[in-house]
Amino acid sequence: MSKEKYKLHPVTAIINVVKALKDLLIPIIIIVAANGFNINLDYRSETFFSEMIPLFILVIVLSVTVVSGLIKWWTFVYWFEDSELRVEYGLFIKKKRYIPFDRIQNLNYKEGIFHRLFKLVQVQVETAGSKDGKPEAELTAVTKAAADEVEIQMKKAKTKQKLPVEIDLVQVAEEEEPEPASVILHKMKVPELLLLATTSSGVGVVLAGVFAVLSQFAEFIPFDLIYDELAFLVEYGYIVVMILIALALILAWGVSVGLTFLNYYNFTVCKQHDRLIITRGLIEKKRVTIPLNRVQAIKLAENPFQQLLGLASVAVESAGGGFSGENDKKIILFPLIAKKEVFAPLAELFPEYDFQVNQIVQPPKKAQPFFYRIDFVWLVPLIGAVSYFFYPYGLLSLLLIVPIVLLGRWQFKTTGFTVKDQQITIVSRLVSRVTFYALKKRVQITQGSQTYFQKRRNIGSVKIIVMSGIAGASATARHVEQREVEKILTWYEH
Repeated sequence: MSKEKYKLHPVTAIINVVKALKDLLIPIIIIVAANGFNINLDYRSETFFSEMIPLFILVIVLSVTVVSGLIKWWTFVYWFEDSELRVEYGLFIKKKRYIPFDRIQNLNYKEGIFHRLFKLVQVQVETAGSKDGKPEAELTAVTKAAADEVEIQMKKAKTKQKLPVEIDLVQVAEEEEPEPASVILHKMKVPELLLLATTSSGVGVVLAGVFAVLSQFAEFIPFDLIYDELAFLVEYGYIVVMILIALALILAWGVSVGLTFLNYYNFTVCKQHDRLIITRGLIEKKRVTIPLNRVQAIKLAENPFQQLLGLASVAVESAGGGFSGENDKKIILFPLIAKKEVFAPLAELFPEYDFQVNQIVQPPKKAQPFFYRIDFVWLVPLIGAVSYFFYPYGLLSLLLIVPIVLLGRWQFKTTGFTVKDQQITIVSRLVSRVTFYALKKRVQITQGSQTYFQKRRNIGSVKIIVMSGIAGASATARHVEQREVEKILTWYEH
């Protein structure tokens, strides 16, 4: 392989600075808001320098950020040598990273605003040892031709390892069949994006974000004036208040739709030979490649709204690969799809799985109280405190018992599992109904447990763990007959 060293595109320096500033955005806003609106510009004042200290610190931090971004771009080089991708950067402390091509699982690509302006791409190198959702190496901004060259060198190295020494690699390359075309399995449309934003928890996240931002600027908000206006509105009529609440919810829904549209725009799932390729994003386009043999489990989730409409979302738990910035290896395969239409593409992608679960082994009737009585550990003290301090209206908190019991009964009716040949399927519910499909060869740990109270009723729980992210992905069948727990453990042992 060539030992020629390559540098990143100069846009890398801008991207590094912008990324660092984004991480410092909240501290910058807090410092500017707390000090910037009350700056004493009279340098002769005794308090001038003490008031300017936070801003001086901010200027120093920003200067260091800009300089470090420039240094990282200037010193960063990569090259190909001895079937490895080698990376080196650093001014005073040189950091080197040598990544054998045979350890590389995926090459993921991302195109942000700056990448698109200059027709560049970010390459993220994923290996089996990548942790915390971070790539093993990252080429922040290179041309698409340079990105293709990394993939070409990787394929050549892996092909060379598989072939006998006497075989001519040039002849093999000439006889090698062209890369198979991608087959589109699923592509989200605009109506599905709107439905996804409506049925997901995005609206709640937006509202929580608004409250979090407001809490940072509480001292600048005229709460007294707002309270007076609200008191006037309440006197005027509850209809006006309800209209304002409805407008706030509509606004939150609009923001949620916008975020969903930006994040999942043109969401496409393709299959290319033995790889799964997922692309999404409007402003920042992301593409992740997942070898099908790295998929450890498949998770089908239905929140109450989606279940009511016959919809579901599907994620795959992968031992390698993922979108940048995501801390686990759960990759959304279908953000929203009709449940009756989901099994055909899943069967095409994973023919070794059986997705038609007709009957499941459910917990016995004697286990029903176990699904909600643990909630009374925190619920009873809460009801007691609220009833005491807010008597008599606090007694209304007793009504919380009803939804807790109903949710427990719902979980009881949902929970179950089935074992068929080399596959285990576990169905569970916290609020959303989750169906977890895993093959026996992918299961890392099978663990049975039994508390003192479960032992008295001869019931137990069983948990399986597959490789995914740092701690792995798991599914638990709770409060089933103890003999069923033993059956699963025996199935796994043999």
